[in-house]
Amino acid sequence: MSIITLITDYGWKDHFVGILKGKLYSHFPEGTIVDISHSVDKFNLFEANYLLDASYNHFPKGSVHIMTVDAAQTNENKHIALLHDGHFFVGADNGVFGNLLKKIKPEKIVEITIHDRLHEKATDLDVFAMVATHLAKGGSLNVIGKEISSLKKLAELNPIIDEQATSIKGNVIYIDDFGNCVTNISKKLIDDTAKGRKYTIRFSNKRIENIKKHYADFKNTDSASLKNQEGNNIAIFNENDLLEIAIYRSNPHSVGSASSLLGLRFRDVVTVEFE
Repeated sequence: MSIITLITDYGWKDHFVGILKGKLYSHFPEGTIVDISHSVDKFNLFEANYLLDASYNHFPKGSVHIMTVDAAQTNENKHIALLHDGHFFVGADNGVFGNLLKKIKPEKIVEITIHDRLHEKATDLDVFAMVATHLAKGGSLNVIGKEISSLKKLAELNPIIDEQATSIKGNVIYIDDFGNCVTNISKKLIDDTAKGRKYTIRFSNKRIENIKKHYADFKNTDSASLKNQEGNNIAIFNENDLLEIAIYRSNPHSVGSASSLLGLRFRDVVTVEFE
């Protein structure tokens, strides 16, 4: 079974997701297409990077992952395909893949060069569909592009450790459908900096001292109001070992969420302070 996954900012209202799937099935009717997300905020590369990093390794090796967020071909953003850890990635050199691989060198990267082989009205979707299905069928990267050695990286929103190692400043990089706020501060970074010290999480005028490992570790009683729960036991390390600010069993459509009740938004600063 050959799997092709999709991460886009196309949404579901328009026809673009359907068109992309139609092109994929036209080239490869027996393929399996999996929607990871089509609700990335428009052109938000940090969201796209987080979703790709959190999801790709849950698929079998040989899977092909198409990323179409801010993926129009320009002089600055070339179309690329690469092989990493047995997985193929197809999209634009806009920083998403570079951030995914910033600590590991991919096995091969190519700049896609098949554009002039397609029909006159071919779009970016035609290019991605042709390349992805070629790879899903077992085709070689050398056939669809010329090898390159480096990728762009997303330069912003990197955690910063102060000179005395008394704090780490990070940012909210993703807000999920529950309103939980994921930061770019990893458990490893905190542990390496803490060196056994206790620490507190601060954002806006709020403070959290207890970090949990799982949502099941939270306690929520009928007698405690949601307001009384605010600021208590609402930070965890999520499945990707990133610090996440959350409210247990919150519903953003009724009682509110970490984003709405605590006022956190994309790019907001979250600080880890060490004692």
